[in-house]
Amino acid sequence: MWLRIKRILSNKTVMLRLAFTLAILLVIRIVSHITVPLFDTDAITSFMQSSGSFVAILNNFSGQALERFSIMSLGISPYITASIAIQLLQMVIPSFKEWSEQGESGKAKLNQVTRYVAIALAFIQAFALIVGISVNGSVLIPSLEAADVESYRYFFYIYMALVMTGGSALAIWLGDLITKKGVGNGTSMLIVAGIVTSLPTMWTTLWLKYITNGTNGWDIVWFIVIMALYFGILLGVVFIQIATRKIPVQYANRQGKSDSNIPMKINSAGVIPVIFAQTILSIPLTIVGFASNSNTSTGFAGWLNNIFNYQQPIGFILYVVLIVVFSFFYSFLTINPEKIANNLSKSNAYIPGIRPGEDTKDFVAKLLFKITVIGTVYLVILAVLPILTSIVFGFTGTEAQAISLGGTSLLIIVGVAIETTQQVETDASQAEYSGIFK
Repeated sequence: MWLRIKRILSNKTVMLRLAFTLAILLVIRIVSHITVPLFDTDAITSFMQSSGSFVAILNNFSGQALERFSIMSLGISPYITASIAIQLLQMVIPSFKEWSEQGESGKAKLNQVTRYVAIALAFIQAFALIVGISVNGSVLIPSLEAADVESYRYFFYIYMALVMTGGSALAIWLGDLITKKGVGNGTSMLIVAGIVTSLPTMWTTLWLKYITNGTNGWDIVWFIVIMALYFGILLGVVFIQIATRKIPVQYANRQGKSDSNIPMKINSAGVIPVIFAQTILSIPLTIVGFASNSNTSTGFAGWLNNIFNYQQPIGFILYVVLIVVFSFFYSFLTINPEKIANNLSKSNAYIPGIRPGEDTKDFVAKLLFKITVIGTVYLVILAVLPILTSIVFGFTGTEAQAISLGGTSLLIIVGVAIETTQQVETDASQAEYSGIFK
């Protein structure tokens, strides 16, 4: 391990790319403290306390920029939504599917469309968010509140929405810079940077609860137990994320044993199923919060809360079902058994013991199904851990938002950390080998 670290630290090119990435992340953190002009920040505080979990997810991904109502409040989330939408639309729109098969030129066209869709989504989300917050009272700074402002209120809302859209555009551009000139995937790095900023709040909350405000010796024991549980979950997530099932491949024109294989990750769907499930369940609750100030425990609002709140029995079951459905759907979307079988036939390759063509397709599909079952169980356990641990340890609502044992955030951090580490090591090795021929 020390040799690998030494190789990275001694490589000037890799270190410059790392420094560039850290500089961009620093810029993001500075800009995230710039508040949207004309907005009364007191309005977002009361809104965050009464809103659904969808807003909490946005706040977490934006690095708490939403609770400050920064120009970076939406962050990179509109681009992620647009990317997923474009990827799904490739199955429906023929031109999108054709572009996806055209190599780099087609990929460039899809990226351009994704950016346009992301900007449109950013404006829609920003405007809807501002209008939703205004239901609880004015969102404009007190100095603007006058009788003649009332008729121009929505012009101010459009202006603020455009500013937030510009912040998302800036985040997309900076993410592209990291991808091209830094290390790792820029979009993923921005998400992780936002999530990591919430970790100090988690440690502080735990310390205050069990150490500073502890009443007996058992509080210290509970603190140690929670820390051990957190790092145990972390190790488990790392193990599953790097686990792969390798399918051996033999080439007809090569003699002897072949080391070629097709690696299939245990969790091939990644974090997408959990994000989809959380988003679908949270949007109805957020709309209710936008529409009225009604109590969410009675009437129509209470009915929606019982169904879509995954901390309620019905909502919990629906949450698990959605994760399972999206996990299988996205796994077979990203890994196409028919495409793998065709590519092997074109390369004059085969899986030992399996006939080429339809048999190979069926074999890969059955194997992918078995792997996805394991990956789905893992995702469900990881997704429900924060809910179960908050009940077991008796966390309050505020504490449960700050303390997350497992969940989407940990999965994203570990996944991006593994991919970034592998890329850094690969870049360092390539630079070392290329130096031999200079």
